[in-house]
Amino acid sequence: MKITSITARVCNAEMRNWVFVRVETDVPGLVGWGEATLEFKTRAVIGALQDLEPMLIGQDPRNIEQCFQIMTKHGFWRMGVIGMSAISGIEMALWDILGKDLGVPVWRLLGGNVREYLRTYTHLGLGDMRAVYESETTTSLVDHGRHVVGLGYDAIKVVCIPYTHYLTPARDAERVGRMLGDLRSAVGPDIDIMVDFHGRPASVAAAIPYIEAMVDADIMFVEEPVPPEDLAGHIAITQVSPIPVASGERLIGRREFEPALRQRAFHIAQPDICHTGGLGEAKKIAAMAETAGIGLAPHNPLGPIAGVAALHFGLSTPNVIIQEEMSGAVAWYGDVVQWPIDRKPGRWDLPTAPGLGIEVDEKVIEAHPFKPDILHPRNAVMPDGTIVDW
Repeated sequence: MKITSITARVCNAEMRNWVFVRVETDVPGLVGWGEATLEFKTRAVIGALQDLEPMLIGQDPRNIEQCFQIMTKHGFWRMGVIGMSAISGIEMALWDILGKDLGVPVWRLLGGNVREYLRTYTHLGLGDMRAVYESETTTSLVDHGRHVVGLGYDAIKVVCIPYTHYLTPARDAERVGRMLGDLRSAVGPDIDIMVDFHGRPASVAAAIPYIEAMVDADIMFVEEPVPPEDLAGHIAITQVSPIPVASGERLIGRREFEPALRQRAFHIAQPDICHTGGLGEAKKIAAMAETAGIGLAPHNPLGPIAGVAALHFGLSTPNVIIQEEMSGAVAWYGDVVQWPIDRKPGRWDLPTAPGLGIEVDEKVIEAHPFKPDILHPRNAVMPDGTIVDW
C-alpha cells in the first residue's frame, strides 16, 4: 500500500477555518482523514501540507511512526506550530487508514479502551466564539451558563479574565470574583467550572490576584495563567495556587512538554492533538505526564475531525480527566462529518466503526469556502494602546 496524494479541504466555520486533511492511497476507496486547523494560520498550514506531501508520496501509510520521522527530520529545519499542525493532520489520517485497513477502530490500535465513555465539557454558547470571548458581564456569563447546563452538560469553561498587563488592579480581580460567584450560584454546586486565563496576565504578580479572588467559586482548574513560554511563572503559580493549574495547549511536541512535566509546572497537561504532532506524539506526552503524576485535559476548540480523534485518544489514555469539545461551533457542525457515535452533552461513548469511523461530506465543505479568520486579537489593547496577550 502506498500514499498517492495529500490534500487540504478548507471549511469556513464562521469564526475560524477548519483545515481537513485527505490522504489517498493506491488501494481503491481507501482514504484517511485528519484535521490541521490552526487559527489565523490557515494558508500557512495549507502551504506546509503541500511541502510535506512529496516526502510521503510512495510511503506505506500504515508505517505511521516511520512517516512521522520522515516529516519531522527530512525537512532539516525543526517544525513550529504551523508545520506540526500540518504533520498532526496527516498523522491522524494515517491512523484512520490503518484502522480501516485492519477493520478496527483507532482506539483499539492505541492500546484499547481504558473507560467506557469519555467525559467532556463545553464553552459558553456551545462553542459559539462570540459567546466564548465576549461574555464579559455577569448577565452574559450567567445566561450562557444556565443555557449550557440546561442542555445536560455538567462541566463548562469560561473566558472572563480581562486583558491584563504586569499588574492587576484590585477592582478587576474583585469583579472577576463576583462574576464567577454569580455563575456558581446560577448553575449550582454540582457543575464543574473551569476558567481559561488565555495567558493574559503577563506576570505571576498579575495572575495571583485573579486566582485568589475566585477561590470561593469552587473552580475545577485555572488554565494558562501566564503566557506559555513562562515556565518559571507556571511553576511559581502552581506551587502556591489554591486552585489546580492546567496548561500546555501551546506547547508543541514532547520535547517542549518534557521540562514542564519534569518540573511539575502545572497539575493538568493540555496537549492539542492537532498541533502537538498527532495521536502518537500525544500518547507519548500522556505517558510522560502519567509518570509525573499529572492528568490530562486535552485542548480541542477545533472542528469535528479533531473531536473524533480526541474521542479515540481519550478512550485509550488512562490519565485523561476530561475532554474539551466544540460541538455547537456552528449550527451545521454535524453535517460536514458524520460521527461514529451520537454525541451526548458531557459524554461521548465508545465507537465501533473502523478507523476514526467518520464519513466526510465534501459538498458541505464546498458550501463553506475559505474566508479570512475573524481577528479577535485586535481587541487585546490596553487603554493607552499597549498590545497585550489575547
